[in-house]
Amino acid sequence: MSARFEEIDWRPTAMGDISLRRRRDPARGDDVYEVKLGDEFLMSSLFTAGEIALTRLGLAKLPDTALDIAVGGLGLGYTAQAALDDPRVRSLVVIDALGEVIEWHQRHLVPLGASLASDPRCRLVQGDFFAMVEDSCGLDPREPERRFHAILLDVDHSPRHVLHPRHARLYQPAGMRALAGRLRPDGVFALWSNDPPDEQFSSVLAEVFAESETHVVDFNNPLQGGTSANTIYVARKAGGAN
Repeated sequence: MSARFEEIDWRPTAMGDISLRRRRDPARGDDVYEVKLGDEFLMSSLFTAGEIALTRLGLAKLPDTALDIAVGGLGLGYTAQAALDDPRVRSLVVIDALGEVIEWHQRHLVPLGASLASDPRCRLVQGDFFAMVEDSCGLDPREPERRFHAILLDVDHSPRHVLHPRHARLYQPAGMRALAGRLRPDGVFALWSNDPPDEQFSSVLAEVFAESETHVVDFNNPLQGGTSANTIYVARKAGGAN
């Protein structure tokens, strides 16, 4: 049996102090992994329904063919693992700003680390996703002009509640157009949000993409009791669009 509480790793970063913690949940009888940035909880292995739904709802819009996927935000790896669980996925590039988070997976300090780090289809890349969208290097440093069948994003709390002010530009029409330029024709962009559906952001998606939709994903919340919800936005680029 593991210890009741353990701080597995703690590091100072440019974004603030980040820590990986593991605690024993007596009600569930298993270990819960949590990531904090400063005093703020970023993610928990208790709440993964939204991250998994992000992948499944996004990839559901794609054809039955070999797929190249990019993920912004590694976290505890649930979005990325859901992509690798889809047999259509041929390649997966996962971008995270923090090398420390990538190292947790490479050192197998988190439950999905061994699976992600050992899958030959998956490559973990340290970088600023938001800058890479508009930079000439693109989302794949090895292939700057590469475009993807889907881009899945789970970094900020929501389009309105961002982790850094520079992220806000992406959620405006110019930012979404730059992101759409990294997609193949008929490609899909999907976004996780911890806030209720945002009509203003939905309007941005409708302006840039050929079609868009919003999904509310309900899940049990054992900490607060009852049910909580995440929002998943899914938008598809026009076929034949460059």
